[in-house]
Amino acid sequence: MEKESSRVTRQQKDEARRARTASLFQQAQASPEGASRIHQMIVIDHMDVADSIARRYSGGRQDWSDLRQVACLGLVKAVKGFDLARGDDFVAYCVPTIAGEIKRYLRDHAWFVRPPRAVQELRARIGEAAPRLMQELGREPSPQELAQELGEPIAKVEEAMASHESMRPSSLDAVADSADGAASLADTLGGSDEGLERAEVLATIGPMCRRLTARERRIVYLRFFEERTQAQIGQELHVTQMQVSRLIAQILRRLRADLDGDRRTARIPAVG
Repeated sequence: MEKESSRVTRQQKDEARRARTASLFQQAQASPEGASRIHQMIVIDHMDVADSIARRYSGGRQDWSDLRQVACLGLVKAVKGFDLARGDDFVAYCVPTIAGEIKRYLRDHAWFVRPPRAVQELRARIGEAAPRLMQELGREPSPQELAQELGEPIAKVEEAMASHESMRPSSLDAVADSADGAASLADTLGGSDEGLERAEVLATIGPMCRRLTARERRIVYLRFFEERTQAQIGQELHVTQMQVSRLIAQILRRLRADLDGDRRTARIPAVG
């Protein structure tokens, strides 16, 4: 009973505003010099409509101020474009006008990662259909129900619903789902593993090094693992620093040839 009474009261208020708005438009037509002031009154009287539409398209985001501004611009545009000769229901005219402005804004400005236009447009249609179905069903509509309502394949509907995450990236400081509930998204991101890179290099270079002589492998080990100088290596091998330099150059050419797959170059004689 209370719900029915509330509905009747709301209808009465809507009818009163409709009549009041029509009267204001008549006054604006009769007095062009005061039309701007009257139009401002109409805008102020319908700000709740603009706010309601902006919230509907905000997707539950707390910061919906940008959409509210766009909705207000759409409301102003509706006031300027309304023709009383075609009907006196301004709300019926301004709602699609405001929604159209918001759709264009979302399509052109609100995507952090821009999906295809077809996905954007389907996402906007879902935004319109979801509240209507929620009211009818008394719960959140499923993707299957949305697909049936819109006449679209469920795969496309799910893709469009998932694309909503592209509009606003999640903050790295946001709390992630975890056992202790304290970890942020940044804590869950992986990092570079130097061990993996080293393992890959060893897997590539290992077989090539095994084809070197024992003396060549010793030179490689001393120079690149122990980081000995050429003079120190020469002292251990009883050769000059210049000879060590030539030996290292020859070894590196052979290893490089193996890496490049140049078998002809790889036939450089082994250093004894």
